[in-house]
Amino acid sequence: MPKIQLHWQILIAIVLAIGAGLITGHYEETAGAARALATYDFLGTLFISALLMIIVPLIVSSIIIGIAGIAQEGRLGPMGGKTLGFYIATGLIAVLVGLIYVNLTTPGFANGEPLGPERLGLDQEAAEAVEEIGEADASEVVEIFLRMIPENVVAAAVEMELLGLIFFSLLFGYFMTRVAKENADTLYRFWDGVFQVMMKITHLVMLFAPIGVFGLVAEVVTETGLDMAGPLVVFALTVVVALFTHVFVVMPLLIYWLTGRNPLRLFRAMGPALLTAFSTASSMATLPITMDCVRKNANVSQRTSSFVLPLGATVNMNGTALYECVAAIFIAQAIAPAYGVELTFGLQFIVVVTALVTSIGVAGVPMASMVAIGIILTAVGLPIEALGVLFVFDRILDMLRTATNVFGDGVCAVIVAHLEGEEDLLPDPARRQQVIGE
Repeated sequence: MPKIQLHWQILIAIVLAIGAGLITGHYEETAGAARALATYDFLGTLFISALLMIIVPLIVSSIIIGIAGIAQEGRLGPMGGKTLGFYIATGLIAVLVGLIYVNLTTPGFANGEPLGPERLGLDQEAAEAVEEIGEADASEVVEIFLRMIPENVVAAAVEMELLGLIFFSLLFGYFMTRVAKENADTLYRFWDGVFQVMMKITHLVMLFAPIGVFGLVAEVVTETGLDMAGPLVVFALTVVVALFTHVFVVMPLLIYWLTGRNPLRLFRAMGPALLTAFSTASSMATLPITMDCVRKNANVSQRTSSFVLPLGATVNMNGTALYECVAAIFIAQAIAPAYGVELTFGLQFIVVVTALVTSIGVAGVPMASMVAIGIILTAVGLPIEALGVLFVFDRILDMLRTATNVFGDGVCAVIVAHLEGEEDLLPDPARRQQVIGE
């Protein structure tokens, strides 16, 4: 009997959770319903705790070996600068696009009022954690840079100060290749071993994702019924429109502005890769097809594509960063105003920076966005339990944002190839077919 794929397991779990939550909520005054609600909370809490457990070692090890690998190959030169610069710039643009749309549609409000913690299925104790945010103001812009350089790396890990850990990991990975070869090799093997072990632990945790998702969603539905259906639809549509704007407006403009070539040809060239990315929801799994499409159809050289695309599958997460920003602001809109906390520029700036950084730090991890959104919520003081409401539409949004990520990789490959002096990029398909026929 064929094994049911994980995304189908999660979809089934969500459907069952909605049904179980409605039934439990109908009998909410009974002892049986109370026990069921406690069981949902137990399952959801275990899953969230497991996700939090893997964050620090996974991010640190992945960034260190990624940077060290590039430095060892001597690729942190002009091409590396162009590639990383493009990925960071487009990631920032994607986050800002998401920020604009989520502030325009305000999915965290209903009839002009914040949804409140109750409609997110949060208890009073978790909701009171919002008060610890404080009155964010422009000083937070300075604080975010101060927190990037931790006084104590171990303390930063204990306190989940991820920005500081990522900054330290970037430095460690780079300078690890500048010591004696025998020491560098030993360090690389160590951190690569840590990363491989953490990936196996991550895969183990994801085996229980359907059970954890069931608990999270069932608890929310039990306590709120289907009150969240309307706001969640608005949230999902906000994400979709923002992703489409980034893919069909921003990225084509960048191609035309920087290369002068017809961006529509890249959509045709990357068709197979985009469909594969949409169906698998995995940039890494799509990488072989992406490289084939970019080389054969977009006419990018192997020298460029073999560097830009693997790096992009690891660090270029435009769609993921956009989604993280919209999701975090959505939850903040729903909860923070109800407790007298203003959603200021300073708080939104923290979300933007953290979304951009974490989209790189957890790249390649199953359900990476959920891990990263948990990091963002923790960074701004919001309760991580609010993640439960996002699972309802997460699968379809995951497919869309993965396709966005892969298309961004292709855009970067074409632009970097153009800047490196390559010619005949994105050739006319009709002329190309004619040449092949001759």
